[in-house]
Amino acid sequence: MPQPDTSIPPARPTRLQRFLDRLEQAGNKLPDPAMIFVLALGLTFVASLLLAAVEFNEPDPRLDVRDATGQLISSSPVKVKNMLNGENFTSFITKMVKTFTDFPPLGVVLVAMLGVAVAEHAGFIQVGIKYLLKFTPRRLLTPALVLVAILSHSAGDTGYVLVIPLGGVVFAAAGRHPVAGIAAAFAGVSGGFSASFLPSAVDPLLQGFTQSAAHIIDPARAVNPLCNWYFMSASCALIIAAAWLLTDRFIEPRLRHLPVDGDAVDGDLHALSAAERRGFWACLGAFGLFTALLVLAVLPETSPLRDKDGLLTSHDAPLMAAIVPLIAIFFLVPGIVHGYVSGVFKSHRDVVQGMSKAMGGMGYYLVMAFFAAQFTYVFRESNLGALIAIKGANGLQALALPGAVTIVGIIGLSMIVNLLIGSASAKWALLGPVFVPMLMQLGYSPELTQAAYRIGDSSTNIITPLLPYFPLIVVYCQRYAKTTGMGTLISTMLPYSVVFTVLWTGLLLAWWGLGLPLGLQSSYTP
Repeated sequence: MPQPDTSIPPARPTRLQRFLDRLEQAGNKLPDPAMIFVLALGLTFVASLLLAAVEFNEPDPRLDVRDATGQLISSSPVKVKNMLNGENFTSFITKMVKTFTDFPPLGVVLVAMLGVAVAEHAGFIQVGIKYLLKFTPRRLLTPALVLVAILSHSAGDTGYVLVIPLGGVVFAAAGRHPVAGIAAAFAGVSGGFSASFLPSAVDPLLQGFTQSAAHIIDPARAVNPLCNWYFMSASCALIIAAAWLLTDRFIEPRLRHLPVDGDAVDGDLHALSAAERRGFWACLGAFGLFTALLVLAVLPETSPLRDKDGLLTSHDAPLMAAIVPLIAIFFLVPGIVHGYVSGVFKSHRDVVQGMSKAMGGMGYYLVMAFFAAQFTYVFRESNLGALIAIKGANGLQALALPGAVTIVGIIGLSMIVNLLIGSASAKWALLGPVFVPMLMQLGYSPELTQAAYRIGDSSTNIITPLLPYFPLIVVYCQRYAKTTGMGTLISTMLPYSVVFTVLWTGLLLAWWGLGLPLGLQSSYTP
């Protein structure tokens, strides 16, 4: 495979580069990622034991009881559960298998990989990359990749298993460092998670919590599911530009020290054979036919793929629930067609072999996912995350800071909580009933509060090992650079996290200052 150009001697490292190098070295000395989750699990057990006897005064908004008008009837303080007592520990043990099999990223990764594996084994993905390299200038690969990463937000979490590994393959084929491609794609998929030109299932999911929280103050207050759409669409340009500049000018030059495995990408990813061309155009025809059938299936307002209100993008719509298997089929069918037309596949056994080969390489991820699932369960059930979030929100309210500073504080607290709780909806279910009423009483709208939360929720995804997909990204990097560890990935992604936070926060404050609408039926006042 083409190797990154290392003929130019590296410039004298800056203070920032030296800091990131030390961070990488320290991070790579940490235990194996699986053991990090084991240690975190043990610490959570001990913390739950010590804090279970402490009585806290902060009310848990999830336990509030309200009447039809939204008036508070009763509330209960947040309480940490001792996960080491007989009942809770027994529940942990008996649910261990179910906790693992129900771990959200597990099904997404394995099901989507079945289809992707066939497409890759058939050569469909490699041929697609050849066409991409043929028509996309090398200097525009980064923004093109980040754009695709952002568009993947409409398909839920499938960007983690489709776009991010694609980033490594595309950069390697172009003679660039593949880990830089993975980093750029990871930044677009996860660091810019809330930025999207297209509506996604996240919009109505967060809106539901926001509207319920707003009803605490005003039972008649309505929040549109696309109340942040204009701002988040504009945010795409910012994320693409920032990721492009960082990747090409800073991240990739810094990765020169990371050796690349020359056998990581097989074959010449530039020349196209006649068989590959025939297979590619045949599979595009299959892809188009399948797409047309899906469109015809969702067009009727009574389609079973729509929700009860006839919507396609709500989190209750069967279409959204079927995104992962649909993605698998979208790669499986064209992959099979390409394999047979191009001559790569001779029988159905080649299809099964492609699936088996991909599953065989997922062993390391499965080990990490098992321990990550157990830690997530104990941390959630112990209420430690809720305690941290509620205390932080109450502390922020007690400071009584000016409006702009309060919004920055909301972003900062959301970032901190995001380092501990990965799910965007779980965090907002916890923080929304605190943040939204608090800011409404200060004169700020639910739409503005939600936009601030979404910035904080996205920016630190890429630097927390507790992100469920973080171990998977390490595995992607190790395909090309076997010495990659947690420290390597964190130090690589930290500049994206910092720059995204600063620029995105600045954009929100400027947007607010100019009085531009955040989205449909949005406002800045309660």
